[in-house]
Amino acid sequence: MTFSPRFASLTRRALVAAAALATVAAAGTASAQTKTLYIGMNGGTMEKAYTQYVFPAFEKLHGAKVVVVPGTSSDILAKAQANKDKPQMHVMFLDDGIMVRAMGMGLCEKQKPNPHLNDIYPAARFKDDLASGVSLGMTGIAYNTKMFAEKGWAAPTSWMDFADPKYKGKVVFQSMPSSSFGLHGFLMFNRIQGGNDKNVEPGFTNWAKTIGPNVLEYIPSSAKIAEMVQTGEAAMFPLTPTGVAALKLRGIPVEYAQPKEGSVVLLTAQCVIAKNSEPELAQKLAEFLLSPLAQANVLQFGAQIPTNPNAPVVGEGVEQVAKVNQWMKNAVTLDWDSVNANRPAWNARWNKTIER
Repeated sequence: MTFSPRFASLTRRALVAAAALATVAAAGTASAQTKTLYIGMNGGTMEKAYTQYVFPAFEKLHGAKVVVVPGTSSDILAKAQANKDKPQMHVMFLDDGIMVRAMGMGLCEKQKPNPHLNDIYPAARFKDDLASGVSLGMTGIAYNTKMFAEKGWAAPTSWMDFADPKYKGKVVFQSMPSSSFGLHGFLMFNRIQGGNDKNVEPGFTNWAKTIGPNVLEYIPSSAKIAEMVQTGEAAMFPLTPTGVAALKLRGIPVEYAQPKEGSVVLLTAQCVIAKNSEPELAQKLAEFLLSPLAQANVLQFGAQIPTNPNAPVVGEGVEQVAKVNQWMKNAVTLDWDSVNANRPAWNARWNKTIER
């Protein structure tokens, strides 16, 4: 299934959307004193999309400045935890599983009721409105199209394709202790073997005689994947449609395949940090980031799939959103309370028995 990477093409209608944001911003009045909000999020494509196409409108609307504190979800969570009593950030973006942990630590403040919060997909609305999803994704299978074409292989269709002997020494898997993708892939394999998010015994018991022998390398993150595809080392690996699109923008021959057993929902979520120094303005930013126009621009310029179905979708984004909505029909949402409670033990067992 083709997943077009050219999200950032400046279609005429996209410019209209951007202009509409600017118009909304111009309608606001700047306060006499500029306040600064610090938001923790992933750097790279996401940071660029928000800083160039979303935050400027909010800044003009509220006479404020938004500054990104870049880092992985684990980095951002650690910073928030270290400064829990006197937060240095006001809002933070985290992967859904890590966000549930942050909520349990008391790091998030309940989001105030607003129309945009009511509009987002139910799966993007967290317990007690302590967090909300700003972009929607899922972990499925990515594969090396160049290698598959040369070998005459059909595109993968199942998580169990990772265990097919023809891929021996060609499977790359992210390490479960350090990667959401690795965790997702393992838990889907575990489900197929008869387990669930509380019982991972089938996954650990059967890994060594199924997927394990095919794995060339367990990698701590997905950073090495581009190189391993280009050198012909990697045939298959867990990844998101957005991750695939980003690789294709760089000319890497990859494609996304939706497993028949379903992908795993992967939300990027936001929360207003508890006890922050600008609670009212931080709440306004969280609301703004769920607005249709803000979400439309992040799709157009950052490959982030909206969680607000009212976001106007233009150009190639129409096809992208339609595909994701189709894939969401059999996507799996993990029991994060169980996963987070048991993950330290799972990580230790993974390191001892699988990634030795």
